[in-house]
Amino acid sequence: MRAMPASLLRSFIARCAVALAAACVGPGVEAQPSDLDFVAARDAFRAGDSERLERIAPQLKGHLLEAYVDYWRLRLKLDDADPQAVRAFLKLHADLPLADRLRGEWLKSLGRRQAWDLFAAEYPALAAPDVELACDAAQLRLAHKNDAGDLSEVRRIWFSGREQPESCQPVFAALLAQGALTARDVWARFRLAHEAGNFRLAARIAAELPSSERPSPREIQRIDQGARAVLAKGDFRWSSLTGRELALYALDRVAQADASAAHQAWTRWARRLPEADRLYGHLLVAYHGARQLLPEASAWYREAGDAAQNEAERAWRVRAALRVGAWSEVAHAIDAMPSEEALDPAWRYWKARALSVQGQDQDATRLYGGLATDHSFYGLLAAEALGANVMPISEPLAPEPAALAAFAARPAVQRVLKLSALDLRSEGQREWVSVVRGLSDEGLLLAAAFAQSNGLYDRSINTAELTRRRHDFGLRYPTPFEAEIDAAARDNGLDAALVYGLVRQESRFVTEIVSSSGAVGLMQLMPPTARWVARRIGADDRSLKLTDPAGNARLGAYYLRYVMDKLDGLPVLAAAAYNAGPKRAQAWRGAVPLEGAIYAETIPFAETRDYVKKVLANAMYYQARLGLPYVALKDRLGVVAPRGAGGDAAPQNGPAESAPGIAADRE
Repeated sequence: MRAMPASLLRSFIARCAVALAAACVGPGVEAQPSDLDFVAARDAFRAGDSERLERIAPQLKGHLLEAYVDYWRLRLKLDDADPQAVRAFLKLHADLPLADRLRGEWLKSLGRRQAWDLFAAEYPALAAPDVELACDAAQLRLAHKNDAGDLSEVRRIWFSGREQPESCQPVFAALLAQGALTARDVWARFRLAHEAGNFRLAARIAAELPSSERPSPREIQRIDQGARAVLAKGDFRWSSLTGRELALYALDRVAQADASAAHQAWTRWARRLPEADRLYGHLLVAYHGARQLLPEASAWYREAGDAAQNEAERAWRVRAALRVGAWSEVAHAIDAMPSEEALDPAWRYWKARALSVQGQDQDATRLYGGLATDHSFYGLLAAEALGANVMPISEPLAPEPAALAAFAARPAVQRVLKLSALDLRSEGQREWVSVVRGLSDEGLLLAAAFAQSNGLYDRSINTAELTRRRHDFGLRYPTPFEAEIDAAARDNGLDAALVYGLVRQESRFVTEIVSSSGAVGLMQLMPPTARWVARRIGADDRSLKLTDPAGNARLGAYYLRYVMDKLDGLPVLAAAAYNAGPKRAQAWRGAVPLEGAIYAETIPFAETRDYVKKVLANAMYYQARLGLPYVALKDRLGVVAPRGAGGDAAPQNGPAESAPGIAADRE
């Protein structure tokens, strides 16, 4: 018989306890609202079963989470809800995150139904309108005034390469009809759409052009079906704006798949375009070449000259120069960034490195010194560049029992505990954000200590990280499940600090967390990966309990050890492989040796790039927390040897493997 998963076991125990308590209530004694009924109400809401929810709701009068039951009741019937009932809920629960959430959902319902009078009355009370509601509000002004001036704020929503909500389409149509959006604006969004890889959207946007500039569906289809052949042939109406834009569209389509092929074809035709368009085409090729880690990309950026660049293109200009060791170009590219952008720790560090390589040691030391106190990957590297070991200094708070008791007694805190216990994790997170908003450092540390003592490790870590001057690195870098994680690290010959750093980044020590992609538990194992590991170690892959800390740590540590052994024993490569798959980690090596920090900075996927840096920075703090011998971050990063031709039979534990540079990963 298979063992019951931990979550189901706890639910079963809770149900049994509630049933036993109900059986023990004597005659004439009114039963208290039970968590069992609340769980039933939650399940009815998730199933969209309004009738069942209505039957259960009366039994939950007085329950700590009664507001959630009332929210669910309204939410399932929102299109037909009595406005007075909605407003009564919003007034009664104005201090709950649920109130603004319901207000936003109600406003969207009103907008879809064009109930503009109710919408106009309620919209000003919304704390943070999203794009859909901003367009609904614009529709309201359009319906009442038909004034393009009032709609000008929606122009910023137009300039996006992504699909926008349906509520925006009537507003866009009005702006186009009134001339507030011009043909130039349509072409600008056409470019944004194909740059983002949203080619179907680009085709729909092109249909909004005036007839004199509008490409035919057949022209776009011809490119979509064979962009490389069309670009190589150069069969465009080069003298017309439309022909040139279609040539750039074809160029972008080719470059996103193969920047080298795009560059080869582009050199034949670029001279046919005006300078601005020609430089824009060079920029497209350079950006995609950089993200495909092509050594030529840095030179291609120089071909783009002073073409206007967005933030992602500026960042990859620096990364392309780093890959080929062009330090003067690194400094030049960072200097070309807007001042606020250049203050990012990454660019401050790499500017210092560039200055140091060029012999400007005094300026480099000044930059390192300003960065060395930053609690980040690059702050740690800057400290090491100055010859300092990283020894975080904690100023722990010893909360008074009375202060902890007062905090615990707050209704919002009690709701967080209850929501977390009843499989409403995201709702609990929203309540917790409201609880800690605006707290002093001391208040944050007290809240973090409370969360940790109640097993809410994710909230404890996130809250402790919010402090500005007083820090407690014991709260930021906790060691729950110490026996399980230590044993898994020891059995697989792994540095315990690295394993803790990875677990902290993967799950924040939440044992039952399941990601949107299906990864489970402490080390966020995908079930196929877990089964593969189980078979290799001789375990029964049919009875895996990935929410069990010991089992999850054992399997995850084995997988980490496996990919590390396949990738030269380097933690930077192993962390990349753990997140994005061994094939990608292998493919991201250079044609020449790369220092590990450059490898990490030039990982094409933003999520993996951030992940690798954080895992390795976490390991530095954990080695201090665990009292382990000091190993410099630079040494942990090592030098990544050039890519080889080796294969790998291990499954990836991250997203599905695909070629770098795909549109979904565009930054």
